[in-house]
Amino acid sequence: MSNIRWQYAEHWRTWSPKGPVNQFSSRREMDHFIKQLSAVGFEGLGMFAWNLMAVSAMFGSPKGYREFIAERGLSQIVDIFFAMPQATQGVAPHRRDTHDLIVRILEGFVRASAGTGAENLVVMPTNAHNNMEPVTDEKIQILAELWNRVGKMAKGYGLKLGCHHEFWGGLRTREQIDRFYELTDPEYVYLFIDTAQHVIAGVDPVDLYVRHHDRVSGFHFKDTRHVDLVGDYRSHPDAELVASTTPRWFYEMGTPGGLVDFPALMHALKEYNYQGWIGVEHDKADIGGSYPESTALAMWYARNVLSKIYS
Repeated sequence: MSNIRWQYAEHWRTWSPKGPVNQFSSRREMDHFIKQLSAVGFEGLGMFAWNLMAVSAMFGSPKGYREFIAERGLSQIVDIFFAMPQATQGVAPHRRDTHDLIVRILEGFVRASAGTGAENLVVMPTNAHNNMEPVTDEKIQILAELWNRVGKMAKGYGLKLGCHHEFWGGLRTREQIDRFYELTDPEYVYLFIDTAQHVIAGVDPVDLYVRHHDRVSGFHFKDTRHVDLVGDYRSHPDAELVASTTPRWFYEMGTPGGLVDFPALMHALKEYNYQGWIGVEHDKADIGGSYPESTALAMWYARNVLSKIYS
């Protein structure tokens, strides 16, 4: 797949005699984590912005962390992801009075990512839906103003701003998403497609990609077996954990009963000559499964099914 490179979004947790641990528990756990990703074929890594401080403490700097992962087979950190699910008095993207602070916070993370090789700043562009409803056109315009500012700032540091829409976020329907990209500047604001999140919200990610293909900066590939038909997206405090209809929303691509049409999406990527990274993400994979197993199964599917479509 010469035009496609695979990265992994850093959700991870395994079991030890002391209970659950993640890769930030020790350098030994981080070593195991990166080697497992490299062994199954990943080349890059997506990071959460708030973990930049953790890797600086472990490796001296984000640049030191990049050198650590490069020694184990991953070429770079591709994305820096930031989200603010709960609105606060000072951080609410649909309120103009909080924009200056949000821009400062994000510029701080962008500066902190220097040396990682990151290409994208990926953000959840809203708080949770229940923190900003009703979603009005005026609020969407206010959101567009903020993310145009952030995108211009990020571009100044060599990063693309990609907006990632959760099924429980403020911009979740196709109409809301299309309106947001009508109002934002294509030079500064891109779409980062999460396949399962869109399907759960009743949005076809294949059609979404075709409509906005020239503004797509990346992907999270994961599957789901459920569409939210009863308003679970409003569940407090975390719709991904306390929804009434399912204990587990997300599965690795290729799962039996999965609703995401990955072959159709890969055909569309090939048709429009998408070139770049695809992220594999496993939110909460240890609910009824395990992160190492899900990661290996997903990369088997990527290599043995998707690579035959886009080669």
